Amino acid sequence: MSVALFWLLALAIYALVAIIGARRLIPIVGQLLVAALVIPTLLLLWAEPHWQLSAAELLAPAWLNFAYGLCFALLLGYILSDVIDLDLSPACVKIALPSFLVPMLAGVACSLWLLPGERGWLSALGIGLLFSITAIPVLYLFLQSIGYPAADSKRLLHAAILMDFMCWSLFGLAQGSSQPTTLLWPLLAALLPLLLHRLTLRHPLFYSLPFFALMLVLQQLELNALVFGIAYMLCLAYLTQPFVLPLAPRHWKGLLNGIAVPLILTYGVLRVDFHGLGQHLSGLVIVTLLALPVISKVLGSWLGLHWADPAASARIKWRESLLLNIRGLTEIVFLNLLLQLQLIDSTVYFGLLLMSLFSTLLPALLGRHAVNHEAKARYEIS
Repeated sequence: MSVALFWLLALAIYALVAIIGARRLIPIVGQLLVAALVIPTLLLLWAEPHWQLSAAELLAPAWLNFAYGLCFALLLGYILSDVIDLDLSPACVKIALPSFLVPMLAGVACSLWLLPGERGWLSALGIGLLFSITAIPVLYLFLQSIGYPAADSKRLLHAAILMDFMCWSLFGLAQGSSQPTTLLWPLLAALLPLLLHRLTLRHPLFYSLPFFALMLVLQQLELNALVFGIAYMLCLAYLTQPFVLPLAPRHWKGLLNGIAVPLILTYGVLRVDFHGLGQHLSGLVIVTLLALPVISKVLGSWLGLHWADPAASARIKWRESLLLNIRGLTEIVFLNLLLQLQLIDSTVYFGLLLMSLFSTLLPALLGRHAVNHEAKARYEIS
């Protein structure tokens, strides 16, 4: 009973912060603040001393593991659904390649240098790809909130989609390379849209409902749901079949922001050993995990933006580099995937969670007025 009460209390805190910060914070920022600050406090100052509940006991119920799997499948499917909107252009490719490669190489080097005790080459690759990710949904919301010109918003968003497509695809193939036979069933399941198309089924729900159902099944069977999701979306793109979420946008946002994201974040944070955090994570590692992903991502994005448009002012390229550094929801899903696969430990998870919060807050900390001024300047130049 106390375990269920803890989880209800945690969800209520996320909801309260969302209501209070509705006008000032995009949802993921409030959620990251709660996960990084409130949940550890609730555990250490209330659950452990007053309810005698450890983090392991709070994570033990079978219903919680099922709920986590369901929420993770929904979130991963939602993130991968952006793949179908990918629209390649020369500018998009020029921005994406350096913004992907520079932080990825920095992340691999960081893993090999500071985290040599991690889980081998797949762990190093996963951390490198995590450095490269841009959160597409959060970037979209931020660009909307500052009134960025439509053409420039599209260019940045499609560059972000291409980067994330490369991240998810490379990791999915690398993960499956150790056991190639595990890719067979996901790839066969991903061909379902071709069958549905042959049966002349055109309603979007015939494609979206099986997608999320199969994501959950593959997740529970510990098969490669990531490869399935990417291949499924590529099939839909080949068929020019639109992908529509199975719920109305208002209800879908309520499900993700009210339950799925808070549950996934809290689940990950509770796996951190806060009592031994200082012993397992040195000051050098913490500073590196906070600074290196941001520096390498901003540098790579600046190089890509300069390649795509050398005539643009340095100030505009600087602002857009910061926007492409936004992490948020996409990085959280990838981060939880690495933790779930035991490719990183819980202390590295918490350090990268703080980095995600810092990166997502950074454009807002610089002031909307300044960013909006740059948006207008670019619009006038265009």
